[in-house]
Amino acid sequence: MGFVPLMWGVWGAAFLFMAVVSIYSSRLAKNEEDQLFLADSSSHAKTEQDAIALKVEKIQPLKRATLIIVGLMTLVVVGYYIFDMIRQFK
Repeated sequence: MGFVPLMWGVWGAAFLFMAVVSIYSSRLAKNEEDQLFLADSSSHAKTEQDAIALKVEKIQPLKRATLIIVGLMTLVVVGYYIFDMIRQFK
């Protein structure tokens, strides 16, 4: 197996993983409220929102890491083709 198919395979896998993490994160955050006005007796809603916020907060480092990995792999792909283009003109 050559370098180019492997490079595209790693990029595709990283992109797919990033998409899955982003979709999961957006599904979690769908039910999160930006602002709550609660009476003292409605602690259940506050507990629900705190649980959702905690889950969203836990997934943020993974989401950021996958975005960085896809960005780096995109730079590798673009760099490879720029290097290949320069090498062909010599």
